[in-house]
Amino acid sequence: VQLQASGGGLVQAGGSLTLSCSASGDTFSRYGAAWFRQAPGKEREFVGGINWSGGVTEYGDPAKGRFRLSKDNDRNMLYLQMNNLKPEDTAIYYCAARKGPVRSSGDLYNSWGQGTQVTVSS
Repeated sequence: VQLQASGGGLVQAGGSLTLSCSASGDTFSRYGAAWFRQAPGKEREFVGGINWSGGVTEYGDPAKGRFRLSKDNDRNMLYLQMNNLKPEDTAIYYCAARKGPVRSSGDLYNSWGQGTQVTVSS
């Protein structure tokens, strides 16, 4: 499956932003999906993942209580709603997909979007 992320931008601290990831080339309902992020000079970080049906989600620590993943298999779309953004959320955000359960290790995903930049100003 091919993925394309969009929706990044510049937002003030405390604001909200929703990222989108469109899927093509295969039946998206066969895939679990996730968002990762990478800030300059830092390791890639698991933001959160969602199972094939969209019914089960899990989140990395920075996202808990502030971010929400959703998946629309009819539209082949993955979303990341981010609320109460902080300057430390500044990073390039990547969507990823894999056949099978969601995993927090990016090495287990074989489909990646190109990334979208999120910048949070203080």
